Order: sequence, then structure tokens, then C-alpha cells
Amino acid sequence: MDLYEYQARDLFEAHGVPVLPAAVMQDASEAAEAATRIGADSGGVVVVKAQVKVGGRGKAGGVKLARSPEEATQAANDILGLDIKGHTVGTVMIAQGAKIAEEYYFSILLDRSNRTLLAMCSKEGGMEIEQLAVERPDALARVAVDPLVGIDDAKAAEIVQQAGFDSDHDEIASALKKLWKVYQEEDATLVEVNPLVKTEDGQILALDGKVTLDENADFRHPEHADLVDEAAADPLEAKAKSKGLNYVKLDGNVGIIGNGAGLVMSTLDVVAYAGKDLGETDGVLATPANFLDIGGGASAQVMSDGLDVILGDEQVRSVFVNVFGGITSCDAVAEGIVAALEQLGDSATKPLVVRLDGNNVDEGRAILAKAAHPLVTLAETMDGGARAAAELAVNPNS
Repeated sequence: MDLYEYQARDLFEAHGVPVLPAAVMQDASEAAEAATRIGADSGGVVVVKAQVKVGGRGKAGGVKLARSPEEATQAANDILGLDIKGHTVGTVMIAQGAKIAEEYYFSILLDRSNRTLLAMCSKEGGMEIEQLAVERPDALARVAVDPLVGIDDAKAAEIVQQAGFDSDHDEIASALKKLWKVYQEEDATLVEVNPLVKTEDGQILALDGKVTLDENADFRHPEHADLVDEAAADPLEAKAKSKGLNYVKLDGNVGIIGNGAGLVMSTLDVVAYAGKDLGETDGVLATPANFLDIGGGASAQVMSDGLDVILGDEQVRSVFVNVFGGITSCDAVAEGIVAALEQLGDSATKPLVVRLDGNNVDEGRAILAKAAHPLVTLAETMDGGARAAAELAVNPNS
């Protein structure tokens, strides 16, 4: 789960990371009071920042400096409702201004390729850190972090040294250790600060924050439920999550169900290839509408729940169920399909192409053949099923 900046800031503060005072609001009428209170120690200067889970806010007009309560109100008015890369701003954060002497960059993330954690740090922070990493990779220190040890005094000193800091070693190291606490104690997969700054009076502060929490650790953090933005959540993804389904909504029109992440990813590819090969019909191109992995031991109820979610997607024009029976038996999948269609009744109006293979495949095909549901078409192969589903998406009467 990605957090908004203000949520990351609050976590930082809770773990002792130095941050500046801030307030959040959804109504610009609250900006003047907040700016007066928060700007009292910064000469009235505050920063009004859009709260969206996407980068590039500054370039899109989502970050504005205000030197008075009136300017803060105007800035909040301008930013609220702004579209930033498809995200509509519904919340702004007003933060105290800072006199910045230097900007740095720091992050801790999960390094899957090396099966460890990675700390990245640079003396040259700011909005163009990605460009810096490409053009001058030597300016971005990359230090492996043992998850069993974390960032202790020795590791913090190593990071500071490799990043080439000329001064303030102890202060910067202290901030890095506290940011490690956030990563470790909140079960994060990413903690990023850009910029981590040194102010003119020598303070080290986190002026921005990006945090991604590992939802697999939610059982250890019931308080994380309060961080979920229910209003911004896709209703289909929320429904799938409530049913325990591994589902991601995409922008296409062919619903996808498979067992095993690798098979589902391959199914997305073959559907996309089939759609490209067929081309557009009346402006419609067949593309995948979702990722849905029913898992290795999925029951009939899981299949029923999955179809319920996918058939509820208005963009879906056809569904491709692609199952290779291993732990999941094909007869259980077939029973799930029949049960789902019976449960949905007249609300199920979209054709299904079903490809079954593997464990109990003959039994599964026999169940579907006996049911003889008019919406269901059996396919012998994965490629054939993908093409059939793509054809139905661009031409439902085919």
C-alpha cells in the first residue's frame, strides 16, 4: 500500500525522524488558519502541496509557495481539484517553509534481485534523482543492508561515507537510522525521502516522504487499516480484496482468470497478441481487462467469487478462464463456473471461453458440457482460447 505524503510524514514523526509542522485539509477555507499557525516560526512562509500518489507534482502545479494566509488560500484553491497524471487532488498539505542550504536523497527498498535490502543515498537530492541515477550513477551510493542487522551505527557511517558527504556526518547518520526504524517497524518495502535537507541553521529535515507498506504484514499492524483511502480505491479491487482475491484491474475488455501468477501473466500476453493480430473492429481492440490469480488450490467458491468480480466490470466484453490443473483440479474449477453462473443468473451476460487442462480435465470438461450454458465456450488450447475470447470482445455476435 502506497501512502500519501502526509501519512508518510506522520509515520516519520512518530519514529523520531525530524520533520516540519504540517496540516492537511480538503477545503481551501481552512488554509488561512493553518498557514497562520504553521507559518508562525517561518516568517509566514508555507508550502501548499497536492496529496496524490504520483510523482511530478511540482511540474504539474501541485506544489506552491505561499507567503501569507491569503496566498495559501489561493494556492489551495488552485490545487484542489487539479488533475495530476490522472489523479484528482482532493487533499492538500500545508507545511512550514524552510530555508534550505543543501538537498540530499535517501531511500531504503527491497532489492529482490539480490534478495536483500538496499539503501541509496546522494548529496544531490531534488526532483531529478531518476535522471541523476542514469546520467551520473557514481553520484548515487548504493549500499546493501542486511535485514537482520539493519542500519546501525556502522552501516549508517558506511552510507554517509559512500555518498561522499563532507560534513554533518553524525546528524545525517542519525536521520538515516531513524528512517530505518520506520522501514523496519512499519514493515515497509520502500521508504524514500527526496529531499532530505540541511537548513541554513544546520538542521537535517525530511521535507518529503514516500512510503510503501507490505500488506502481507497487515496482521501485525491493525492500525494500518486507518491509512487506506477508501474513497480513492477502485470498487472492483476493493470487492476482490474483501473476497481474498489476487486481482488487479486493467483498462482492457477481456477478463482474465487463471491459476498461478506465471500462467496469468502469460495469458495476459497471449490475449494481447491475439487482440493485436485481429486488429480493431468498430474502434474496439481486444486487450486484457484484469489480472486475477485464483491460486494453486482454489475452490469452487473462489472461482465463483472471481467471476462475480470480473463480470461486474462494465468494460469487460468477454472472459477467458485459463486453468492448468495441478493442485487445482479442473472439475472444481468447472463446478465453480457453473455455480457462479447460476448465482449471477440474468446478470451474467458476457461470454466465457474456458480452457482446462491437467488434473481431472476430462471430468471438468464433462461438467461444463453437461451444464451447456449458452455463455460458455470450451477451448482446447491456450492460444485458441485467447483468440476466441479476443474475437468475442471485438464482435460479441461472432
